Amino acid sequence: MPDIQVLSTHVADLIAAGEVVERPASVVKELCENAVDAGAKSVTVEIQNGGMSLIRVTDDGKGIAPDEVETAFLRHATSKIRSEYDLEAIGTLGFRGEALAAIAAVSRLEVLTRRPADDLGVSLTLEGGVKTDREEAGCPAGTTMLVRDLFYNTPARLKFMKKDAAEGAACLAAVQRQALSHPEVAFKFIRDGKQELLTPGDGQLRSAMYAVLGRDMALGFVPVEGSGEDIQVSGFVSQPTCCRGNRGYQFFFVNGRYIKSQTLTAALEQAYANQRMVGKFPGCVLHLTVKLNRVDVNVHPTKQEVKFGAERQVFSAVYYAVLAALGADKSRPAVTVGTAAKPPAESYQQTSLPLHDFTNHGTAGTVLTVPEGQKDRPSGPFTHPAGPVSAPAAEVPSRPVPQAEVRSPRRADPVQSVGTAQKPDREGATVFKESPPAPAQADFPPVSKEPPPRIEETPPAPAADAAQTDHPVSSEEEPWRIAGELFRTYILVEQGDKVLLIDKHAAHERMNFDRMRSVDYTPMSQTLIAPVVYTPAPEEAAILLDHLAELDRVGFEVEDFGGGSLAVRRVPDYVDMGEVEAALGEIAGKLALTGTTGETERMDEIYHTMACKAAIKGGWKNAPEELERVAKAVISGEVKYCPHGRPVCIELPRTELEKQFKRRP
Repeated sequence: MPDIQVLSTHVADLIAAGEVVERPASVVKELCENAVDAGAKSVTVEIQNGGMSLIRVTDDGKGIAPDEVETAFLRHATSKIRSEYDLEAIGTLGFRGEALAAIAAVSRLEVLTRRPADDLGVSLTLEGGVKTDREEAGCPAGTTMLVRDLFYNTPARLKFMKKDAAEGAACLAAVQRQALSHPEVAFKFIRDGKQELLTPGDGQLRSAMYAVLGRDMALGFVPVEGSGEDIQVSGFVSQPTCCRGNRGYQFFFVNGRYIKSQTLTAALEQAYANQRMVGKFPGCVLHLTVKLNRVDVNVHPTKQEVKFGAERQVFSAVYYAVLAALGADKSRPAVTVGTAAKPPAESYQQTSLPLHDFTNHGTAGTVLTVPEGQKDRPSGPFTHPAGPVSAPAAEVPSRPVPQAEVRSPRRADPVQSVGTAQKPDREGATVFKESPPAPAQADFPPVSKEPPPRIEETPPAPAADAAQTDHPVSSEEEPWRIAGELFRTYILVEQGDKVLLIDKHAAHERMNFDRMRSVDYTPMSQTLIAPVVYTPAPEEAAILLDHLAELDRVGFEVEDFGGGSLAVRRVPDYVDMGEVEAALGEIAGKLALTGTTGETERMDEIYHTMACKAAIKGGWKNAPEELERVAKAVISGEVKYCPHGRPVCIELPRTELEKQFKRRP
């Protein structure tokens, strides 16, 4: 075994630098944090070749005293810690006294600094942590750090560096996080002579989000504000329709410090349960203010991981703050119809936001947008229309009912009745009638050269049907009426100066899901004369037999029939005989994905499937009362998103409609 010896100072510094300086982005992060701690109001970051050749960070902070410049680059030299008691309540971003020493050890570094009260500043040059030059210099107040030739003396680290584009992107991300954590500071980022980021530094988080995330993304966020048990939560979270395919847009800050926390991520995503699409993740910019002695930031060299004194309280504060923000959000997607001749950028109005996940993919010039501000949905007492809703529709065969099934008597369930096939027309019943199709070839009369006779228009007599009857509401709300149905899928509602398009399947699916999750829900099921016997995959059979109680809660009675087969003796009344195997297979697949999660999560996955099975479908013919019930739930705000996160309603402003008919510019 080799003899034990003490490492040289140079080797020890290189090892210490490896813990702090992982890549150029690490240097940018540490220098920006020092600038913020110095009280800077403006920080400029400039890099070349991904930060490997040059990193320049300039701030207008308080600067460094001339007699302390060299001391600042010694290991464990810091102005932020004085005693062991200061470690119990750390309020600054930097405190370990390792950043400048670690950076200087693996680069050629030059610092130019001056305090506002001094006439001249100091210029200090170091190479590999060793001072090579020092002199007085004229410079603006603040500090400028120039880091050149990073890792020039540690070639083993160079082979782990990525391409300049990747390293430069990481540096930009580090500056973006600093800009979001301190919106009161103006950040500028320049890469290879090109400015890529500029924040206003006006103290408004929304402004910083505009600069960092972009206008479209920033407008898809809703504000969050909450507090509890010495924890304050503020910031913004994305609307369920603006969720992304990864967690790249999740930013958490604790006392102004960017961190990564599984606790906060879990709290955020749990608040979106049953509102976001499967496989999508919400975005956020959340600031947590916690007592300094309730969080330990000295658990990792890069300080991106912290330890909370009470994680359960932190989880609850974030969860309920986000949940309240989503519940208070009354905005809904709206449609803006543009002209195909315009470029895509011109089809966006200044007061609306394109929804990324629901943009049009078939018609040129059409995008879905969110109206400016938070538009409240009317909520309050509604009454049924005086008469049935009349709109064009065609006769559609009723939903087939299998002969082999025996249905139990239906209870009076105002929600569950939605979706039953409409019975054949009878005298006095109003149904949707569709105009007959135009003939393939029409006989046109000869063209007459005489002007057509003048026809005096008389105002039509007021109609007495429900399509002309407004729903009476309170003085604070707008009346609405059902104007018809499009493609037997979308309910057309007129309300004030806008038209609402409601996806009847998605809305009714949400109504079913909420009803199933209620504590007093009792499924309506039917006992079969002859059980359905089928042989699923071995894994599916084991899963279903292991969750018989959950199946019973949604109306299935399943038992082992031997030989790997299952016997289904009771099914929900809305499941047809031919759908039993498919429904149970889908439930088994979702239970397999939930794994060892709690009972609530398992039941939610089952309710997702059953709510979809019980919902009315696009293309079905429904009674006017059923369509009205769905529309009322949406307009009142009871239903906003389907359980998978898809929107149930979009708005078409009257102004956009009039533009298409050239009634206004």
